[in-house]
Amino acid sequence: MSKQLLPVYDKPMIYYPLSVLLFAGIRDILIITNPEFLPLYRKLLQDGSHLGISITYKEQSKPRGIADAFIVGEEFIEDSKVCLILGDNLFFGQSFGQTVQKAAQLEEGAVIFAYPVRNPKDFGVVEFDENGKAISIEEKPEKPRSHWAVPGLYFYDNQVVEIAKHLKPSARGELEITDVNKEYLKMEKLRVVPLGRGVAWLDTGTPDGLLEASNFVATIQRRQGFYIACIEEVAFRMGYITREQLLELGKKQEKTEYGRYILELAGEKA
Repeated sequence: MSKQLLPVYDKPMIYYPLSVLLFAGIRDILIITNPEFLPLYRKLLQDGSHLGISITYKEQSKPRGIADAFIVGEEFIEDSKVCLILGDNLFFGQSFGQTVQKAAQLEEGAVIFAYPVRNPKDFGVVEFDENGKAISIEEKPEKPRSHWAVPGLYFYDNQVVEIAKHLKPSARGELEITDVNKEYLKMEKLRVVPLGRGVAWLDTGTPDGLLEASNFVATIQRRQGFYIACIEEVAFRMGYITREQLLELGKKQEKTEYGRYILELAGEKA
């Protein structure tokens, strides 16, 4: 089973990064996965038209590193700027939508994010000045220069495709996203946006991380009464679909709590 199809509490993990892209105003989305699991993603998300977006799929026959996504997706990207989000990263915060919308306005260079952690040795770590200009970036350093980890969400201009093509594989044989960011750092075009209090970043890449994320989502949804990463709701609130379309999406899932939540949003009680 592809990890990103596993549920985080009550919905597939892929819904969480997908909702971030929708909040950012990104409506043309490429999902890259291995050939075995691609039909499952296509069955779940279809072509995205029910959400008012376009979803394309591309196979990656073997893992060659995160930065390989820009090579696999070159035809999809064409001459556009691009956002990359990892399928196992979960973000939550009242103002996070505005944060990613601002990042998506990027015209030149790269924007990455920084999140304070107690164990920076386990992450890519960035050091930056008071203006958000990156000073250094390292992958899982023995002696971290800061406590700011780099989450799996990145915005780049179109240079990123050529940068990825010229990367050399790391010691583990992969094209590293940190090496992409180092190239932007060399050009002094790497900007860092710190995510402080009010934003939660959860990496669901391990069983413990998955459990922690599920418990977090359950707690928020039960106490506050709204759903995290309900992609139908995000599509509606962003104006990608109408209330009538939202209602139809709810009816298709009306036997579930998730579907009844959508129906309530559309103004019709389950």
